[in-house]
Amino acid sequence: MTTPHLLEARNLEIRFGGVVAANDVSLHVNRGQNMAIIGPNGAGKTTFLNICTGWLKPTRGQVLLEGRDITRLSPRDIARRGVARAFQIPQLFTEHTALENLLIAVAARDRLSNPLRDLHRIPERAEMMHMLEMVNCADVAHRQVDELSEGQRKLIDIAIALALKPRLLLMDEPTSGVASSEKFAVMDILVRALHEAQVTSVFVEHDMAIVERYADEVAVWAAGDVRLRGAPAEVLAHPDVIRDVIGEVV
Repeated sequence: MTTPHLLEARNLEIRFGGVVAANDVSLHVNRGQNMAIIGPNGAGKTTFLNICTGWLKPTRGQVLLEGRDITRLSPRDIARRGVARAFQIPQLFTEHTALENLLIAVAARDRLSNPLRDLHRIPERAEMMHMLEMVNCADVAHRQVDELSEGQRKLIDIAIALALKPRLLLMDEPTSGVASSEKFAVMDILVRALHEAQVTSVFVEHDMAIVERYADEVAVWAAGDVRLRGAPAEVLAHPDVIRDVIGEVV
């Protein structure tokens, strides 16, 4: 019997007025890979992530996680089944420390009724410190998030996602807002942490240098549809991708 893909989208369709954000989209993600999704603005890339994490419901089609239909589940239920999400802008409590942000996340994971009241009594404190170590942020564990660089905030956001113990992490532009001098260091740490935690990833990205260096496979989005997928070297050299995505005329 064939083992199901980790994630599989089948014939997804969704429209916003006259804009087609998903037009009969079918795509699968295999375990252990880092898949990049690229395409022009408005192509439907983030919409796809939102459908897969329950924030949007398609008018047609299915999303399967290891062969089980999760299309109509809530974002919380999907997260509890092993699909985590990191947004373009890190979703952090900036008035709390980096460690406190992870403790709040694990309290939510364990469904504590009043996590803020007993924040420092949460038994997973050592586990959350390890998560910060995984993303090279242990040295800022006790600093408030609003004092940290954008690159550090991105990594803490990833640590929070990993604290939920996902099998799949969906990321929207993981290097957006990160200084150009930091972006490769941030991605090196991120990919290493994903590998250590044995988490598969899908990430939307506009920086082709990041895609070329870190993606195992690339899917090209255009007008709500997957036009091309394959290895980074093959996809990024395709004339249509150079013309429509990278922005050079051939």
